[in-house]
Amino acid sequence: MSNERIVIAGAGLAGSLMAVYLARRGHEVTVFEKRPDMRRETISAGRSINLALANRGMAGLEGAGVMDRIKDLLIPMEGRMLHDEQGNLDFQAYGKRPEEVIYSVSRGELNKRLMDAADETGQVHFHFNQALESVDFRQRRIHLRDESSGEEQVLECDRLIATDGAGSPTRQAMKEHLGMDVSEELLGHGYKELNIPGTADGDWQMERGALHIWPRGGYMLIALPNLDGSFTVTLFLPHEGEPSFTSLGDDPERIRRFFENNFQDATALMPALVGTYRENPLGKLGTVRTPHWRVEDFALLLGDAAHAIVPFHGQGMNCAFEDCLELDRCLDEFSGDWEQAFAATEERRQPNANAIADMALENYVEMRDSVRDPKFKLQKELGWKLEERYPNRFIPRYSMVMFHHLPYAEAQSRGRIQQGILDELTEGVDSVEAVDMERADALIRERLDEV
Repeated sequence: MSNERIVIAGAGLAGSLMAVYLARRGHEVTVFEKRPDMRRETISAGRSINLALANRGMAGLEGAGVMDRIKDLLIPMEGRMLHDEQGNLDFQAYGKRPEEVIYSVSRGELNKRLMDAADETGQVHFHFNQALESVDFRQRRIHLRDESSGEEQVLECDRLIATDGAGSPTRQAMKEHLGMDVSEELLGHGYKELNIPGTADGDWQMERGALHIWPRGGYMLIALPNLDGSFTVTLFLPHEGEPSFTSLGDDPERIRRFFENNFQDATALMPALVGTYRENPLGKLGTVRTPHWRVEDFALLLGDAAHAIVPFHGQGMNCAFEDCLELDRCLDEFSGDWEQAFAATEERRQPNANAIADMALENYVEMRDSVRDPKFKLQKELGWKLEERYPNRFIPRYSMVMFHHLPYAEAQSRGRIQQGILDELTEGVDSVEAVDMERADALIRERLDEV
């Protein structure tokens, strides 16, 4: 058992998983969390109720030995179900292989299971209602405040792993300590969470094996299935302009009219729509890029604290879990040398975090608009055909991100090359059968190495 005083700031998904990893390595870990214990108190979600778990996230869970304990929470989604203005449906599969699915999972239930797994090691000690206020990197001290009593305390520690979210106080303290510029870019769009209830029998009112999307060009509605037969529905809409959250305001008639005009089939399934819309908070969307994630062998940022991203590629949680797996691997590689492990984690993960941040922003345009474009569908079908012909060279970018373990940065760079190939091959073409496959063979051999 290590005698090092290891602190994790934040008991969310990444913090709880990292605690399990460190406990498995023989460390005693103290976790401070600003919120109450969600296993004992009902906490307002304030952010996504459910998330999409994909291969990268599952690898992180498997590495910590906790995948089996969350399998019963997962609902497989095989593709996107598009809903047009008339309520017509168009199913677009995510991949061609049976295993190419993503999974809807309750954020809260997953978080609880991870905290339980950490507790069961006997080496992780959670302290709730404890807000990290500031960090003294020179003296290696953290300043905490009790959210209930207001009592403050200063603690010394040997290591600080900060998984304290997109608004990370640790990142702010690191920014001041290192004099670094942190990019915090808010998207001009926000979101509201809504709900499609299950039937009286606990069944789903729509196809449960899909991520449902109502793409409307400048905005969209999405829905992910829950185990109780309901769907968590999210409206993504600009803050300003027409339509926007500002233009809808709090007016019940305006809200109902907007939904009936744009999402008629979904509106019919949401009897409490207007009340839920008015009650639920308006969420912000943004991207955080941090040039430095660490201070010597003392502190390291992981997850949203280092690289918050918008949710449109379903990779925020998956990327954070991959961070945890990478740090664990680096601790193995450098025989427990914290400074080398922190440095290598930052070096390897930072370009990948920037890459998925870019791709997540691009995927918003795809989800709300491009999916309706016949050219998009043609290129998607062609991409699958090229993958069949060259499985080790041509892998659609979405598949590289969701179903493979290639670094995000490599998926991004290969994706750009592949998009160029698809653009050339589909110019003036309206069907896959009309594509010049000899030219396709030549372009792929010339521009893409084997993975």
